[in-house]
Amino acid sequence: MNEYDAIILGAGAAGLFCAATAGQRGKRVLLLDHADQPGKKILISGGGRCNFTNLHTAPDRYLASNPHFAKSALSRYTPADFLALIEAYDIAWHEKTLGQLFCDGSAKQIVAMLLEECAKGDVTVHCGDGVGGVEYADGRYRVDYGQSSASAAALVIATGGPSIPKMGATAFAYDLARQFGLKVVQPRPALVPLTLPGEEALFRDLSGVSTEIVVRCGPSAAKAPAFREAALFTHRGLSGPSILQISSYWKRGDTVTAQFVPDRPEGWLKAVKRERPRLSFRKAMGDGLPERLADALCERLGIEGEIGNLSDKALGAAEARLARWPFVPDGSEGFAKAEVTAGGIDTAELSSKTMEARKSPGLYAIGEAVDVTGWLGGYNFQWAWASARAAGLAI
Repeated sequence: MNEYDAIILGAGAAGLFCAATAGQRGKRVLLLDHADQPGKKILISGGGRCNFTNLHTAPDRYLASNPHFAKSALSRYTPADFLALIEAYDIAWHEKTLGQLFCDGSAKQIVAMLLEECAKGDVTVHCGDGVGGVEYADGRYRVDYGQSSASAAALVIATGGPSIPKMGATAFAYDLARQFGLKVVQPRPALVPLTLPGEEALFRDLSGVSTEIVVRCGPSAAKAPAFREAALFTHRGLSGPSILQISSYWKRGDTVTAQFVPDRPEGWLKAVKRERPRLSFRKAMGDGLPERLADALCERLGIEGEIGNLSDKALGAAEARLARWPFVPDGSEGFAKAEVTAGGIDTAELSSKTMEARKSPGLYAIGEAVDVTGWLGGYNFQWAWASARAAGLAI
């Protein structure tokens, strides 16, 4: 039986950073992962360049049953703190849009950095064996893996959620949490494409067409912010950054509303009627929209002919529809296409300062395994670093 101060399950972003933090404090740390190499999700993130944080990180950019839970960890380890680590390793980076920071080179640089940080703390990293069982007795957690066993006073759950199962993701974190009496908020896919029913086939036929929209979601619209980014029509429904963002707030039965041509002022169609009455409605409405999308919207509106021949009432109604075009998705593309998992280990079970379970001394949960889900654009990585740091300093 190998003895450690802490055993960390999951060598993803949170697990690696927690192991490095604890190891560099002099703790004997064992980091385990069933995958054949650490950081596999990091490697595919951000198109292979890893969107490692977001400059606009704030608690209101996260979804959780307790919206205040993330405040403590996020305030104590900020994007500037992680950026300082990046720069200490001379990793070149750039800001893309909306505060999103990416490596200039490759996500491999992030994994290499985290492994070097673990090496500085003499962390034992073991990949390629699944966990056979976890037990607790006499103040220590025993973990069986492969042909070996280890024990420690602290056990950290950092195995993430079931999103992207082809990368080896499972619901192991929730099973383990329940084993120790922790409640789990129902997990669901987040940052995921939405699917449209058959009656929306006209829009599904636009597969590959992209346009910038402002998207909202109701009836939870009071809680869900509006997102202005690109939307992509797919053969199954809707995707693109704006849709992935709103999907985290969407519940079955909710209507998603898209504001097409969001830069147009109120009354713009009537203004076009006065200035260019001979212009066709299709041309007037479609200016600034991809041609195929303009045709589809025009067909749904059922309006044609010269704009000068249309009543102001009809133009006002068309304008209102374009400003809040309703879609009622019939589902999402599920965990297979979800970038993250919403829900997870209930934050009511954990200390917001240390990430330790209130009922089980020495048991910690961090990262995506916890019911804290960030927006698209580096927010989930920042939660991984911040929650990992909190636990790593507490072990």
